[in-house]
Amino acid sequence: MVPEAVIVVLRLVVLILLWGFVLAAVVAVRHDVFGGRRMTPAPPRSAPPPQAAAKPKPTPARKEPAGSGVRRLVVTDGPLAGTTLQLVGGSISIGRAPDSTLVLTDDFASSHHARISPRGGEWIVEDLGSTNGTFVGRNRVREPVTVPPGTPIRIGRTVLELRP
Repeated sequence: MVPEAVIVVLRLVVLILLWGFVLAAVVAVRHDVFGGRRMTPAPPRSAPPPQAAAKPKPTPARKEPAGSGVRRLVVTDGPLAGTTLQLVGGSISIGRAPDSTLVLTDDFASSHHARISPRGGEWIVEDLGSTNGTFVGRNRVREPVTVPPGTPIRIGRTVLELRP
């Protein structure tokens, strides 16, 4: 027979492991819902007010970055395929949060997933500390990356392209 003290110790070990698992699950859900720490500070909002729907309202015309030739962001694959955003010179925030410029209904996107912004006549994509990452072509974005027109940008199951 197994001594009663061994059984009590085994029960305590199993209980501690179970609570550790519950704590890890709560931390993972919290990180997914509220997002992780941002690696770069968010710029001041110069974009239109937050949109409640995936298709934003028309915005007043602004100057496009010189020489970029890119005028729109098109969702080519995923739950919002066919959605088009006119790029009017300001940053585009992408994520599940309602204050994003492009609100994704994709379970694999973080609340504040990525940002696309003009810089020096080109368009730059940066990951905002997302859980599942942002990909330009087949490469994971770890720092701001220049995106040529027509190159796929993948966020979860959603694929976007910059187009003239």
